[in-house]
Amino acid sequence: MNKLLLFISVGLFSIVTAHGQKKPVDYVNPFIGTAKMGHTYPGATVPFGAIQLSPETDTLSYVFNGKYNKDVYRYCAGYQYDDPTIVGFSHTHFSGTGHSDLGDFLIMPTVGTLQLNPGTADRPGSGYRSRYSHQHEKASPNYYQVYLSDYGINAELTATERVGVHRYTFPKSDQSHLIVDLMAGIYNYPEKNVWTVVRVVNDTLITGYRQTNGWARTRTVYFAMSLSKPFKSYGSATPEKETVYKGFWRKFNQRNNFPDLASANLKLYFDFDTEDQEQIIVKLAVSPVSQKNALENLQQEAAPYSFDQLWNSGRDKWSKELEKINIETISEDDKVNFYTSLYHTFLGPTLYMDHNREYKGLDQDVHRAQGFTNYTTFSLWDTYRALHPFFNIVQPQRNADMVSSMMQHYNQSVLGMLPIWSHYANDNWCMSGYHSVSVIADAILKGTYKGDAEQALEACVRTSQRRDFEGIGAYTDLGYIPAESNSNSVSSTLEYAYDDWCIAQLAKKIGKDDIYQTYIKRSQNWKNVFDSTIGFMRPKDAMGNFVANFDVLDTHGQGFIEGNSWNYSLFIPHDPMSLVRIYGGDKKFITHLDSLFEMHLPDEFFENTEDITREGIIGNYVHGNEPSHHVAYLYNYAGAPHKTQKRVRDIIQRMYRPTPDGLGGNDDCGQMSAWYLFGALGFYPLSPGATTYDIGSPVVKRAVIHLDNGRKFEIVAHNQGAQNVFVKQVMLNGKKIDNWKIDHQDIMNGGKLEYFMTAKRK
Repeated sequence: MNKLLLFISVGLFSIVTAHGQKKPVDYVNPFIGTAKMGHTYPGATVPFGAIQLSPETDTLSYVFNGKYNKDVYRYCAGYQYDDPTIVGFSHTHFSGTGHSDLGDFLIMPTVGTLQLNPGTADRPGSGYRSRYSHQHEKASPNYYQVYLSDYGINAELTATERVGVHRYTFPKSDQSHLIVDLMAGIYNYPEKNVWTVVRVVNDTLITGYRQTNGWARTRTVYFAMSLSKPFKSYGSATPEKETVYKGFWRKFNQRNNFPDLASANLKLYFDFDTEDQEQIIVKLAVSPVSQKNALENLQQEAAPYSFDQLWNSGRDKWSKELEKINIETISEDDKVNFYTSLYHTFLGPTLYMDHNREYKGLDQDVHRAQGFTNYTTFSLWDTYRALHPFFNIVQPQRNADMVSSMMQHYNQSVLGMLPIWSHYANDNWCMSGYHSVSVIADAILKGTYKGDAEQALEACVRTSQRRDFEGIGAYTDLGYIPAESNSNSVSSTLEYAYDDWCIAQLAKKIGKDDIYQTYIKRSQNWKNVFDSTIGFMRPKDAMGNFVANFDVLDTHGQGFIEGNSWNYSLFIPHDPMSLVRIYGGDKKFITHLDSLFEMHLPDEFFENTEDITREGIIGNYVHGNEPSHHVAYLYNYAGAPHKTQKRVRDIIQRMYRPTPDGLGGNDDCGQMSAWYLFGALGFYPLSPGATTYDIGSPVVKRAVIHLDNGRKFEIVAHNQGAQNVFVKQVMLNGKKIDNWKIDHQDIMNGGKLEYFMTAKRK
């Protein structure tokens, strides 16, 4: 084996400290969850970084024969573990979403005859893509490496907050190239690129921008790219159709060595002579504001430093974040699952401002973040449930800044609304509910956000009163959304009811009793869509009649978004005791929950719902999608905490494994991983907006959470073991807990939470 192959065959977890002790960062496996549709990606990034530099393994169009191409869903994150080829390395990604965008500024090194199309996976030689092998691929926090076997090129990636750094080791050739494909993107289609500009400043510096109309319809990303070696020549291609108007730029030959380029679609190439094992370093910075800012980001963060210095700096940043929690576990697999989940939760939301603190706002004007760090990528339908509550414990300052970012979104919104699903100065309006109010209320009630609470309440109320948004007008007037006016009529009604409860809690906190009374009443609107004759939530028409032809198992066309009535009928996180009562009391409710977990959901009932797949289902409980994430903890409210404990441990064992296909569903910007972290620590935020957590069954033997206030919260599971899933007793600071709850302040005060585990139910 030659030296290069020996180097790149090193195992994933080979890095240890000088004393031979593994650190939390060494247990992270970025490949977990890369083999399923829409999952996470391996690549180079720092915690919450704007740059998420990663390989793309294919480029499928969103459109096929004039219709939506279902296969494109597999590439939400750009990388599929089972694919045999890589088409290049792009700088922006979402982590495990069910829809997509981004994939900006794809770079691919090649050798030999120049090709400017990616080709196809079944005919790799037809384009610039290359075959690769997992034996010659490696990933760890802030580092990715792969050997491109068709070209004999070793590719390495690392990053800073705003700069992607590439190190390509070439063979000897007088036909070495760097392709910069500015047409490439995730969820692409012919009209997605609005305009692209490139300026070749000199033989080592290129700047420009790209504007796209996609999930975010007015997204502009600026870049500045530096090369460690001057190119000998360069050129461009614009594969768009000829237009009648050609202007007077036709005086120039813009295809070869022309420095001022602009087109809807552009591909660039840069040519080099390389010696054997010669390295070319590419540093590409992004900015939401300008080429000037992108260049400043490049100069401030990356220009003075080597690849290895930036790699080690990013690794140190990951070590600092991952060491916020130290754990002891029964198995090494549990450590890999835990720290990989922690890694996933710190991938986003993502930084959205330049080194000088400027960013482009929702109003498309340039703003400066004063007194806070501005973030984007708010997948709130997913992340309000566990990710943001987790941040209130381990990332309180970041979560406060995220709330501030949401408030700036509100201030810049001409619609006067908080974000629904926002990224890159846009709201893409994906999913339902107005769950930013949950994140804001939870942060204020737990003391994380110390900004203007009255202004926050005003933003929450105004968002909830936007009558033309997804049935809010009818919901306000009727207490439910009629089936004929909205395809998600029932699930949106339930989500609004929960969000309204959050608004009520915030109003109560700051003494606004009139608002509290209004919204605590609205929070009971879930009762208006409960059909007591069948025992399930069911859509109603505008006349108040439950619709006919209703199937409680079907996930499509029944009034629910990404779920069925069985799962959504349990979505009353803010009033679980009433839920137990409407099902006839403890015994009947327990039987109902048992049926959910133990029945079989045939494939036909979710075949039209992309986000629900067989591997994410236990019985009819859909863990691979978020609406049911609280359900296992509902047993606590029916006097059966032992069943909560058993179900939680079962979900953890079946839905989280340290393998590329190891996640039972989309990670959805960290929500799936945050659920695991809470489960592994032994408690969960059933209803964000409440300050309490419900006790489950921990996986760790011991954990220490290092809080930002300097205190430590220790968790100890006595007699921990794979079979000891039941909790005989829980003690907080030496005092027995009887109600299976702990308060947020109990954690933030520091102290010791002890679980006494047993193989027998209490």
